[in-house]
Amino acid sequence: MTFKDLKVAVYADGADIEGMKAMYASGYVKGFTTNPSLMKKAGVKDYVSFAKDVVKAIPDLPLSFEVFSDDFDTMEKEAKVIAALGKNVFVKIPIMLTDMTSTAPLIKKLSAQGIQLNVTAIFTSEQVQEAVDAFAPGTKNIVSVFAGRLADTGNDPIPVIKDTVRICKSKPGTMSLWASTREVYNVMQADELGCDIITTPNSVIEKLGGMGKSPIQGSQDTVLTFAKDIKSLGFSILS
Repeated sequence: MTFKDLKVAVYADGADIEGMKAMYASGYVKGFTTNPSLMKKAGVKDYVSFAKDVVKAIPDLPLSFEVFSDDFDTMEKEAKVIAALGKNVFVKIPIMLTDMTSTAPLIKKLSAQGIQLNVTAIFTSEQVQEAVDAFAPGTKNIVSVFAGRLADTGNDPIPVIKDTVRICKSKPGTMSLWASTREVYNVMQADELGCDIITTPNSVIEKLGGMGKSPIQGSQDTVLTFAKDIKSLGFSILS
């Protein structure tokens, strides 16, 4: 399988605007996601200014921006500000508050207002069902399952992803998303399982061109890399 064979839409996950522009120009990606942790890492100083700059630079692909607050009233106000940034914007709402209160009531309220949502930080099939049930019929939304982080806990994310694909298909306009991608093989897994979207860091997207190489080609490439680094080091084992 090569990149051109993929059915799943590849989104870039990051908050470095120059990197986002580069990915946009590359033609590999079909959308973009970001989150507070990525903004912190990228050194974003002003949320709204950053978001406006991104919408201006990328006006024709889906963009997901997350609310920052931890209470329903403030999250609703933030969601409206974010949604107003552009028709291609999805508002990211975590599936729960920090005290583990479900955000389903807020999701239902915002969806009823026609706001496009990306429900995030999902780890279980039950959470997927809860989010999808809250979406208003006829609206367009994304359900983001953190497959990589789930795997980091020692749990197999595949059964949850399978449930997610099935549940999302039950409500038209709802898209399943594989989040917290760790490697190119995750892209192939998401494609095989029927996910609508996979969001990946730039480091993974940059490797997509290598899809389709045979294992023996990978072996040779590794040896060639070693040889190049050996030459640059200038070391000698034998005196």
